[in-house]
Amino acid sequence: MLDYKFIKENLDAVKQNIVNRNMQADADLVVKLYDERTALTTELQTLQQKRNENAAAMKQKLDNDTRQKYIAEGKALKDKIADMEKHLAEVEVKLDEAGRQIPNMAHPDVPVGKVDTENLEVKKVGTPRKFAFKPKDHVELGESLDLIDFDRGTKVSGQKFYYLKNEAVFLEEALIMYALNILRKHGFTTFITPDVAREEILKGIGFNPRGNESNVYAIEEEGTCLVATAEITLGGFHSDEILKKESLPLFYCGLSHCFRREAGAAGHFSKGLYRVHQFDKVEMFVYCLPEDSDRIHEKLRLIEEEIFSGLGLPFRVVDTCTGDLGAPAYRKWDLEAWMPGRATAESPDGDYGEVTSTSNCTDYQARRLNVKYHDDDGKNKYVHMLNGTAVAVGRAMLAIFENYQNEDGSITVPPALVPFCGFDKIGPKKEIADPVYHTVKK
Repeated sequence: MLDYKFIKENLDAVKQNIVNRNMQADADLVVKLYDERTALTTELQTLQQKRNENAAAMKQKLDNDTRQKYIAEGKALKDKIADMEKHLAEVEVKLDEAGRQIPNMAHPDVPVGKVDTENLEVKKVGTPRKFAFKPKDHVELGESLDLIDFDRGTKVSGQKFYYLKNEAVFLEEALIMYALNILRKHGFTTFITPDVAREEILKGIGFNPRGNESNVYAIEEEGTCLVATAEITLGGFHSDEILKKESLPLFYCGLSHCFRREAGAAGHFSKGLYRVHQFDKVEMFVYCLPEDSDRIHEKLRLIEEEIFSGLGLPFRVVDTCTGDLGAPAYRKWDLEAWMPGRATAESPDGDYGEVTSTSNCTDYQARRLNVKYHDDDGKNKYVHMLNGTAVAVGRAMLAIFENYQNEDGSITVPPALVPFCGFDKIGPKKEIADPVYHTVKK
């Protein structure tokens, strides 16, 4: 969250930022509650001082009438202080709730826009392949090569779940090992993180654990949720801790299952592996000094580019517009890989689709999670926190299937993955033996 004093002193800029982000939040209410809290705190401190003075006077040698007077004053002060503390606590809850609705400020260079079509393309890497045949999308390829079973995923778990089969299992593990080895080379500490996190950690990162707009699965009566990304668990790793300045920056990466409700997500390009309820992801996360976060943000983006360049996939980099940033991000870069399966009348050869993103969240998450460092001046200050996708396996696999397909229906494995999966091509099965004799209709 933003500092309340900053909101008050920069109210017009904060309100304009809310408009630019196409969000609903009441900065005026935050200032009103902040002023009310300040006044109540001052009044409470005055009452507490009077109580202390009263208690000190009671220790003196007093006549009975004077003592009874101080006792009555002490009782009245005690009651006032109790009422004031209750009122202050109520205001603080309201202030916290209103303050959490205010998004982070955006980098001055971020393009102003409402939707992802207004993102600014800043770089292209690689040239989309021209096929001598009509390419299939990844769903057709996955089903024809017996690599993915969406129907049984739906039958067993519901819409947007799936089974990976045969070579796709090894390809997933190869993508994970490929990404982890690149991150290890860059000095990241590697984790396999929990799949469950407390609701207060999700709130600190910026996820809404409850309600119709929540994108996460809440576990009933547990106060926990299934994680949507290892950003949550890596960000919560140092919550309520003060870090040594000399230890920063901390480069962490986490492998986790990711669970997302994707409520309302639909459309032709959301089918198949692109938008699902469960997938595996390797996530980068950094704790650093404020003066280093812009430079490290560039480093994370370059690592993402290294990963996808190494896979031989054409992609572009976009500077995400204000309306597509999400509340915690100060700036976000997206990598969008070329996907031939996104062919339309307007773009007959395919189009780009997001495969990774990296965000600089400055101290927005650190304030919520109370993560600080001990500075040279003896003061404890908030760290900056950044995150970035190394590889979201489903989307990377989607791009590989579609870009590396061959006319005979086979898929060539990117050379970078061959050492990890042990084969260089996925071909049609000579005979796919379906063990099912008959499906019983209920």
